Amino acid sequence: MFKVKKIFPILFTFLLGTVVGSGQSKKSKGDDYFFQYEYQKAVTAYEADLAEGNLSLEQYLNLADSYYKTNNFEKASEAYMKLYKQDTLLGNHHFNKMLQSFARTSNKERTEAVLSTKSTNFEKEFLQNLEFNTQLLGGSDPSETMDFRIFNLEGNSPQSDFSPTFYGDKLLFSSARSQDKKRRYVPTGEGYLNIYEGTLQPNGQFSTATPFTGIPTSKYHKATPYYTEKLESVFYVLSNTQNGELSFDENGKNALAIGMQTKEGPFYLLLKDLSTSFYYPFYDDKDDKLYFSANFEDGYGGTDIYYVHTNKGQIMSAPINLGPRINSPGNEIAPFIFENSFYFSSDVFYGLGGMDIYKSNMEGSGFSIPINLGKGINSSKDDFGFIMRNDGDGLLGYFSSNRPGGKGNDDLYGFKVDEKPGLRTLIVKGKVVKSNKPTEVVGKAAVQLVDTVGNLLAETYSDEDGSYRLEIPWTKELVLKAVKDRFSETTQQFNEEELEAMEGNSYDVQLAAYDDLVEEREGQTVVKLKDFYFGRGRTQLTPEIKTELDKVVTFVKDFPFVQLRIETYTDSRGGSSTNFRLTQGRSDAIKSYLIQNGVPETSVLYSIGHGENKILNNCTNGVYCLEVLHKRNQRSLIVVLNDNILFN
Repeated sequence: MFKVKKIFPILFTFLLGTVVGSGQSKKSKGDDYFFQYEYQKAVTAYEADLAEGNLSLEQYLNLADSYYKTNNFEKASEAYMKLYKQDTLLGNHHFNKMLQSFARTSNKERTEAVLSTKSTNFEKEFLQNLEFNTQLLGGSDPSETMDFRIFNLEGNSPQSDFSPTFYGDKLLFSSARSQDKKRRYVPTGEGYLNIYEGTLQPNGQFSTATPFTGIPTSKYHKATPYYTEKLESVFYVLSNTQNGELSFDENGKNALAIGMQTKEGPFYLLLKDLSTSFYYPFYDDKDDKLYFSANFEDGYGGTDIYYVHTNKGQIMSAPINLGPRINSPGNEIAPFIFENSFYFSSDVFYGLGGMDIYKSNMEGSGFSIPINLGKGINSSKDDFGFIMRNDGDGLLGYFSSNRPGGKGNDDLYGFKVDEKPGLRTLIVKGKVVKSNKPTEVVGKAAVQLVDTVGNLLAETYSDEDGSYRLEIPWTKELVLKAVKDRFSETTQQFNEEELEAMEGNSYDVQLAAYDDLVEEREGQTVVKLKDFYFGRGRTQLTPEIKTELDKVVTFVKDFPFVQLRIETYTDSRGGSSTNFRLTQGRSDAIKSYLIQNGVPETSVLYSIGHGENKILNNCTNGVYCLEVLHKRNQRSLIVVLNDNILFN
């Protein structure tokens, strides 16, 4: 059974459902306490059994989780580490818990050492997210430039209040405050979760809250609402019931379903499975998708965020995982979209602690690197359930947190800010293509972003379809470099104005393919050119010749280390000495043109006229030939002398 990290005292238990007796005898009293969420008692019982050597590996993992749940991160890290060294039981989700424990005990060196041994087990997107956010949080805080005005809501109770959603001029939210003092949810000692509403004041506060009556009544959990104006409906999670009583799967688990209540209309049960909990629904009016969190077995860690296609809220597809750019080895919950930015919470180990709120830009069907919103919005505790909307000249938003200083276990917090929170990033993306054939892509090319003094900012390799994508914190200047073996190297510097223009657009990187630009002729590697001809007895370059020689200029710019030899030949007509002088003049004219147009003199080692010494056919002295046959002997070759060592 999946065990959710302490997202908050009530939710982490009710998301899992209640486990009832299964009729099997327990080997340890700690098992009973563990599955009843009494983690401190589980620690005591498991430690007593451990002293007698009676713990199985599964029970030792339960002990590690119990340490983690009771914030004993020192012991948790040691227990997880022992299991990790045995290479057993510790999947990516528990691996994340181990690294979270390291982070809570300031054991950065151990985190880095363990990560280095397991990096190949993770998706490349996750590793990019890790590197980016580690650099970000280790440097300037994205909240430093944001004027957040965060306030605790007056309507909070001593119990848990969380997961807000806008409902016109009201706020709907989940709460464990109970109207029935006799009914208590045993694992937490608080009331069953219900949905409440409070009327918002101009300052963003609300002082009193009453139960929301727009959904069917139930004795059990109703929580994490989301209201969509487009459908005039409330999506929310609720306990699985049958005939008004909790329903359980074969293992005694009660899970959560997602329902939709329309205003003055019917109720629809959308997602239900007796063994799987669905929660934190969010409906995107723009594309008719329903997002939610779930702990399916095919996920990337604990709970992942999924979506389904809908027809006005009615499910029309199987769940689709958002992928490793969003989902991590930890738990991802509480999706929310605002102005093409995707917000969610994650307890991935590289955050500030507990659940942190992240923002990712939506790029078609994909996402940019999720950015930690930084201190203020995030804390060392759990921060989640982020929502936001326009409010006058600025923005008004709310989120939930169990940070110190609140009124209850989890409190609702409001904030006002002038612009969307989160670090501004620069996304450089596009395709790597051949410069001489822009419709042909170049896969596996290294693409780098470096600063103006040469420090590497980010690096990637183009995909098989030539696509590349890099994301870094916003900068006013940078240099893009791209290279691949047997291709040219590209270096392009961008200023602030050019980077501003690049935002939201693709930038294709062009690389010259060496093998496309050379060919074998007469046993030598030469620059590939169309045949060109001088005037009869002349050395002057015609426009047609210059067009071909411009290709050589570009070739040398693309491959500056080439060493060239110019060879010119003529046909057998005319005197031998005259032809030698003629071809030498032509080779010298070619060399002069190349140098005048930017080819370094050091790149042209020789310019030679061979006269009629190398006739390619039978058109020798005294043999009558057609003009077309004589022309075959009139040629100029640009030989690449160091072809065999150029790419060694």
